[in-house]
Amino acid sequence: MTLAARFPCDDSAARRGPAVPGCGPAQKRWVLVASILGSSLAFIDGTVVNVALPAIQHELQASVYQAQWVIESYALLLAALLLVGGSLGDRLGRRRVFMAGVVVFALASVACALSQTANQLIAARALQGVGGALLVPGSLALISATFPEGERGAAFGTWAAFSGITSALGPLLGGFLIDRLSWSWAFGINVPLAALVLAIAWWRVPESRRPGPLPRLDVAGAALGTLGLAGCVFFFIEAPARGWGSPAVLAAGAIGFGALAAFFRVERTIAEPMLPLHLLRNPNFAGANLLTLLLYAALGGGLFFLPLNLIQVQGLSATAAGAALLPFTVIMFLLSRWAGGLVDRHGARGPLLAGASMAAVGFALLALPGTGAGYWHFLPGIAVLGLGMGIAVAPLTTTVMNSVPPDAAGVASGVNNALSRVAGVLAIAVFGVVMVLVFEPRLRGAAAALPSELGDALWQQRSRLAAIELPPGARGAQEAVRQAFVAGYRWIMAISAVLALGGAAVAALWIEPRAPERS
Repeated sequence: MTLAARFPCDDSAARRGPAVPGCGPAQKRWVLVASILGSSLAFIDGTVVNVALPAIQHELQASVYQAQWVIESYALLLAALLLVGGSLGDRLGRRRVFMAGVVVFALASVACALSQTANQLIAARALQGVGGALLVPGSLALISATFPEGERGAAFGTWAAFSGITSALGPLLGGFLIDRLSWSWAFGINVPLAALVLAIAWWRVPESRRPGPLPRLDVAGAALGTLGLAGCVFFFIEAPARGWGSPAVLAAGAIGFGALAAFFRVERTIAEPMLPLHLLRNPNFAGANLLTLLLYAALGGGLFFLPLNLIQVQGLSATAAGAALLPFTVIMFLLSRWAGGLVDRHGARGPLLAGASMAAVGFALLALPGTGAGYWHFLPGIAVLGLGMGIAVAPLTTTVMNSVPPDAAGVASGVNNALSRVAGVLAIAVFGVVMVLVFEPRLRGAAAALPSELGDALWQQRSRLAAIELPPGARGAQEAVRQAFVAGYRWIMAISAVLALGGAAVAALWIEPRAPERS
């Protein structure tokens, strides 16, 4: 999960469907509280883990590949099962599935906090992803089921405001706990919050299901999509460590790409697919989703390495790194409502073009600081990136929802939301390859110039990147490690800027000047 407080189309489901009759004002307020607190579990966790990664690497002696898996195992299962989680709520009861997601998420958080090895933490994070896939769509479905259509806009506005606040405070709170106590507390803090959510949901939230006949669950599509993403992520993350010719890497690549090909074949042939490919014939829908893929790949991949740079290279504390990332979330939160109004007045193309271009400038600015930089050197890039994303996200949602008829709105929003998460999953894996391809040659040159014992120690820890630990007196070697990391980091920010510019080009070429009227 990235540091973005909201993904495009996060709120679409909250605007559809009939409300449960007979809910009074008090009960509606409790439903809103449960939805906000439930969403906060996932939002806080998503923003805190990036800041916690350097401490996790240090205490668990984890390689950068294992650090990638700490993020990827959660995001992979969340993205792959998000649509399934929403469908289960419609079938089995939205409150029931929401509460099940909270329970799974809380138990997985305990397992994360108690992990003694990197592999244990990765497995616990995967379980968190399953809980998140039940929890995230369920929190918004509760609003949809409880508030009548005329009240949903205000209800969602309240949800968005408080969700933005919790996302912004997440890195600060997490950094404080990490600096004062341990990285384990970044996960342990979820447990009392989950207990409060469960108590409110049990006593105050009514049960609801989708009326009428339900579409079949696309089990084959969900299984193939998960397998395909997992295989591709394993291929890109493990290849630098195991070797590109490793049987496990080659098998994972073959399974991953083969499963994705089978996924698109299945989705094209079954009657009720989780990804209706016919929607892509609409240029606005196809363009908005391609822009989402490019922009959120840049965001997810770039912001994975930014906290590592701030803490491991520049020497900021976890609290200071959380504070450095705060302007990004705050600016996105403050601009989202205003940016949504731009679409009504000027159409979607202009805001999307401006927002993606500004995000590219932000990534370019983030590439400038070298070693020995401080908070103020990164602030301009973080602020401009937040400005660009704040301008782009709401128009993205509007473009997606205006490009399909009302009866396809739920599917369209789910596809776009899942795609934004998949983009980050794949980008973190691929950007890791880029980092290694730049970092290792630089490190090899530095190691060759050092005494043999020190050079060997440096090279043997190469998989830890900037988390390499050397004797206190080896300042020259430590500076070489930092410079090698910054060289790779600059390549990643440059690629992120190119991806964002690609999104701007998509907006210019594919998105209509004015959003079309909904069918």
